[in-house]
Amino acid sequence: IALEMIKFEHTVFALPFAFLGAFLAAQGCPPLQKLFWILMAMVGARSAAMAFNRLVDRRIDKKNPRTANRALPRQLLTPSFVAVFIVGGAAVFLSSAWMLNPLAFRLSPLALAIVLLYSFTKRFTWFSHLILGLALAIAPIGGWVAIRGSLDVEPFYLAAAVAFWVGGFDIIYACQDVAFDQKHRLQSIPSRMGVRNALFVSRGFHVIMVAFLIGTLGVFNLSGISWFGLFLVMFGLAYEHSLVKADDLSRVNAAFFVMNGLISIAFFVLVGVDLCLNA
Repeated sequence: IALEMIKFEHTVFALPFAFLGAFLAAQGCPPLQKLFWILMAMVGARSAAMAFNRLVDRRIDKKNPRTANRALPRQLLTPSFVAVFIVGGAAVFLSSAWMLNPLAFRLSPLALAIVLLYSFTKRFTWFSHLILGLALAIAPIGGWVAIRGSLDVEPFYLAAAVAFWVGGFDIIYACQDVAFDQKHRLQSIPSRMGVRNALFVSRGFHVIMVAFLIGTLGVFNLSGISWFGLFLVMFGLAYEHSLVKADDLSRVNAAFFVMNGLISIAFFVLVGVDLCLNA
């Protein structure tokens, strides 16, 4: 029930980009020990963030027919259990950062604050989608810091790509709740602009994402394998947007879950192979 609460399988969205940040920092394959602690940090941070989101949104989720079946609204889990779960996830994240290097540990409280505080943003700003993007954009920067032990400009191209990628697909996901959000004064681009305009903004975000990925490949002077990975990302995004129409949101889950998971994995694998072959 706890793993279902935090949608553990959705770790696949950000984890490949955290690993990619590490591969770029190492200009090849990083040490397995480092990859293990990056994995543990990602699992800990994301578990704490998702549980925190479920905790602070439990009353809203109970009112929304789409989310009323979640564990907290159904009282399958107690708020106190979820609070302990959050503390445990945060502890795993902070201790993993400590195992990586001093800078990773010093930056970890800021990273944790960003991924937790996102949960409140839809109460006061319709830019909440990009703030979620910022939370996941920490992943490649964290992977870079884990290997280099320094905060450099290079991974910020990839981080910006992740921010706009996440912001774009979160807009698509939020289209399901337009009526509910408007009724309960929750902020989102779909509730403010309408579904049709929101989907246009989502496409714009994903165009910006591609531009930053091009910048990433250029900065690191990557080869044709990585550029093929970019082509797959572009194809995946185009297909994702073809699944969702303003008057037909029935395939949002396929667009949100399946395509974005495939996009992150495919890009990481191909760029990772490129880096390892040319190390």
